[in-house]
Amino acid sequence: MPDIKLNVIKPSVNNMAARVFVRAAGLDFAENDVFGQTRSPEYLAICPAHLTPMIETAELPNGALWESCAIMQYLSNKHGLEGLYPSSPEKRAMIDSAMFYLIGTFYPYLARATYPALNFPQYPGEVGHSDADPDTKEKARKAAVEALAEPLDVFRTFYIKDKRFIGGDKPSIADIRFAATLEFLAVIDYPLPAWAKDYVAAMEDALGQAYAEPAADVRGYIGYVRSQAS
Repeated sequence: MPDIKLNVIKPSVNNMAARVFVRAAGLDFAENDVFGQTRSPEYLAICPAHLTPMIETAELPNGALWESCAIMQYLSNKHGLEGLYPSSPEKRAMIDSAMFYLIGTFYPYLARATYPALNFPQYPGEVGHSDADPDTKEKARKAAVEALAEPLDVFRTFYIKDKRFIGGDKPSIADIRFAATLEFLAVIDYPLPAWAKDYVAAMEDALGQAYAEPAADVRGYIGYVRSQAS
């Protein structure tokens, strides 16, 4: 029986990151689709935050761990995955910084810009979750779309620069998280710059089926959503 149970919701790019990672790392895992189950008493007993991705393993203090970046960091540390998460303090600092910048700055804009089209719930306190009229909600969404360009370009000018990936010649866990996140922009026809398109293509080329298989689920969901809107 696999040591790791990975609970996922397949259309999510947050989940896609963890799904790509365990495949690229060659880890022994069992994947469990928990769509529609994260508020069940059984799931909440394990994960009171009702989040995915979430891994279960008896080796963790509380038996479970959620948040895609934390999962990738933990499993990289445990299995000595130097290629995906270098132990050099300086290289690791850049990888950590890229992931924190993504989840703290880039992803919130992306969520506001794409979640309405994806039919994902909006976060409490956001305009999209409020009783505002549709025009106000759409104005806020468009503002988020416009705001994406600046943090997106930070990845090009600072984290990637003249390298192929954030991790250098090979993808790191920060690259997995970033590339997966970019997949959602297809739902709003966001005009990805040429470098970002090339970057995603390079990720899929470097990781092969480890990337392509989880990406197919996200892309399939986006295709379904777009077909329903047309």
